[in-house]
Amino acid sequence: MAKYTKNKLRKSNKKSPLPLILVGVGLIVIAFAFVLLIPRAEDKASSAAAPGEIPASIPGEMNYSAPSLELTDLRDQSVSLADYQGQWVLVNNWATWCPPCRAEMPELNAYYEAHKDDGFVLIGISSGDTKDQIEDFIEEYGLSFPMWQDPTSASLRAFRMDYLPSSFVIDPSGTVRLAWTGAVSLDTLETYVTPLLND
Repeated sequence: MAKYTKNKLRKSNKKSPLPLILVGVGLIVIAFAFVLLIPRAEDKASSAAAPGEIPASIPGEMNYSAPSLELTDLRDQSVSLADYQGQWVLVNNWATWCPPCRAEMPELNAYYEAHKDDGFVLIGISSGDTKDQIEDFIEEYGLSFPMWQDPTSASLRAFRMDYLPSSFVIDPSGTVRLAWTGAVSLDTLETYVTPLLND
């Protein structure tokens, strides 16, 4: 009788495998759902910008006076934003080490070439680069718009902006009308800036 009772107790102390099976099935279901819900790498790649395209920042409307800013051009001549009153000006703060700055340069240059005879000027302001670095960059990218040297990042401080690239469209009266950070595309410039030039 005692022996039977011990065997019976041993059998009753054995845990049922059912909870472990349920946990295993639950983990499989969760893993399967995870695979279905998380986009595949190739899906992400297909939704990214196509080769030759850049993600475009969207300009925001502004209405404040442009800061006074005096720097030097690549001939070491003093230049100022005040010199361009009466024209539409796009100020682009950039640097040679900045990937989105490099990506948007062909777009900016194409826009400048298309509109330089419309009372429009684009001024590139290189933040922290040396004159030699700027000149090498201009040659590499075939840029034709004016470039200013800004070794101490004075332009970023004047516009109260900490990001590169950052751009500002100033109207002929000296008022900032558009601003954005990040790379911009030619299509976006045509969509947002050109209507202002045609006013």
